[in-house]
Amino acid sequence: MSYALVLHYGRWTLGWRWAHDEGDFGGGPVGNWCCPRDSITTPEETLARVEAALREWREWLEHLAAWFEAYPLDLSAIEDQRILWERAARNLILQVVDRTGCGSGWHNHCRQVLAWFLDRWGVAVEVAQGLVEEAVGGRFHSWTGPDTVVIDDVAEQLARSLQPGDGGTRAAVQAQDHLQRWLAIRASVPWHEIPDAGADGPVADLRDGPAEDIRAFDGAIDPARAEGLLRALELLRADAARGARLDFALLSTWHQHVLGSPQPPPFRTSSAFAKGDRERYGLGPDTPARFDTSLTESAATASEPLGLTARAARTYLDVCFFHPFDDGNARSAFLALVFVLAREGVALGSVGLLRRVTFEADHPQDPLTLIRYINIHLAETRGSATDPTVSAPG
Repeated sequence: MSYALVLHYGRWTLGWRWAHDEGDFGGGPVGNWCCPRDSITTPEETLARVEAALREWREWLEHLAAWFEAYPLDLSAIEDQRILWERAARNLILQVVDRTGCGSGWHNHCRQVLAWFLDRWGVAVEVAQGLVEEAVGGRFHSWTGPDTVVIDDVAEQLARSLQPGDGGTRAAVQAQDHLQRWLAIRASVPWHEIPDAGADGPVADLRDGPAEDIRAFDGAIDPARAEGLLRALELLRADAARGARLDFALLSTWHQHVLGSPQPPPFRTSSAFAKGDRERYGLGPDTPARFDTSLTESAATASEPLGLTARAARTYLDVCFFHPFDDGNARSAFLALVFVLAREGVALGSVGLLRRVTFEADHPQDPLTLIRYINIHLAETRGSATDPTVSAPG
């Protein structure tokens, strides 16, 4: 039947069996068809169901197309339109939630719809799929409707991750080395000229911002993921308390718990890709050694008395763009940032700005933005530490 429909009407018909819940293809928007066992009866009744399911699928596609066109967007103007991309993504998620009823596997169709939307407005297909996977990140689950906070967070992350060059393909990205781009920017950033909210010395807070965020953010994705991160957080704080030197070996002992692996993972052995394949990080014979040298610079020295928040931000970005592990580098970067602060007695009561924003290897302003975010959280933490009635926003 699918073959006949494609021959007569075209490939758009292939979704006619994408049923609600556990059908032929579960978690879809079609209610008039389930599966051969339940939907095939007499020829007349069966054909009527096929027709109704095909009409239902077509109506859904036209409904989505109307939603897409309601947001005439331009990828080249993304900096001025991010709020519109975010609003459109949020509305589309809600549309899929309503249409599928959040049955078994509904999130697969949700990811497909979001990728269609990005494709419609000029994002390369393979890039769109990668961006959607990164934004959703396992936070949608079968038989469970996502709460508003999760929907808003996914839509915001998706919109923030878009870049004007996302109309390109992986083949174009492979010709570039974003690690080298980062190293060039790293050498040109005026680190010493940036205000440092860590200059006032140690600070503690009644709230454990990193642990709270891990339980809320990572726990919603996977309780085991949150458990591993909390174990890594416990280890890094013990290492910070003894003034440990940060290097790849130490980072790997934490990352073992991030990944849930039986032993500390080794440095990657090939080029790595991230951000929906928009960034490629090369690998040379000296890459691991250069990474260790960069991590060593996370500590203040007499020859380079760089501010604490600048060193923490630089370390975070070093982990992101050296990309030492096959998976989980963003989490490892966050842990490294927390370690650099903790080693000098600084804690944070909230960390939301540090885990909800994507930074680009070749954007000179991103290091300054990250430092500003750390300073904001640190100022909030100092305020709440001195005045118990003040609560830092989560």
